Amino acid sequence: MVDLDAMQLFVRAVADGSLSAAGRELGLSPAAASKRLTRLEQALGVRLLQRSSRRLTLTDEGAAYYERCVAILADLDEAHASLGAGQMDARGLLHVAAPADLGRQWIAPLAAEFAAQHPKLRLRISVSDATLDLFEHGVDVAIRSGALADSRLVSRRLALNHRVVCSAPAYLARHGRPTHADDLAGHACLMLHRPGRGILPWTLQTPEGPQALRIEAAVTCDSGDLLRQLAVDGYGLTFKSAWDIAADVRAGRLVPLLADIATPDANIHAIYPSRRFLPARIRLFVDFLHERLQQHEADVLDTVRQAMR
Repeated sequence: MVDLDAMQLFVRAVADGSLSAAGRELGLSPAAASKRLTRLEQALGVRLLQRSSRRLTLTDEGAAYYERCVAILADLDEAHASLGAGQMDARGLLHVAAPADLGRQWIAPLAAEFAAQHPKLRLRISVSDATLDLFEHGVDVAIRSGALADSRLVSRRLALNHRVVCSAPAYLARHGRPTHADDLAGHACLMLHRPGRGILPWTLQTPEGPQALRIEAAVTCDSGDLLRQLAVDGYGLTFKSAWDIAADVRAGRLVPLLADIATPDANIHAIYPSRRFLPARIRLFVDFLHERLQQHEADVLDTVRQAMR
């Protein structure tokens, strides 16, 4: 039978990206942690991790085993919690990943508020516009906009959202205000670039379905919050979530444009590993996010819509 302590060490090592760090969390020396992982691999008859002095890399077998270990350990946590008051107690490490702009403006502050309410919880926040693999990076909850693509995951909608073209008043004063999608070709467009996916198109909703605009990027960047700042500074137009720009619109730093053009829904979802039992920390955090974002939803959307009139 596989040692559950060794399984826990393996899962923590993947989440931390370090076997020695995972060992310290469990009260093990680096040598003892290495020995315990080696025994686990010997018991399974496969190598789970490729180890070097600088990083850990999951093997294909290790990635598949990690997914199952996370589910097993989560079920055990839930079983233990269900026996007492711990059922409503968020504890352990909660790893949250979110897009850069949404993460910094909304998710990180709310996650910190949640952690402050649960002293037994340790919080890790990853803020990036890269789409992290939850299993590979040990993410408990990822916040994303749009449809769920990974069938191994489940999602819960947290808030309504849509994207709009926007720009600073100073830019519009110099270059004029576009009134039709075709006008965008004559403007400096600031566009998001994601490694492996290229430049993300600006997409409109038409009777025939979503349609990507044919525009050339003046600036591309892999950071959505940097693109927003470039737009605020008057360098061009960008295509942003209503949640990302609501504060700038309210302060007069950005103007939403093209009110008559519909864009596909890009609703905000919490994404988490699909399993029957969720640890209390995930379940409670997703509930908390839903409640807090719902409190702001009407204000965010109304701020952008009214500014487009």
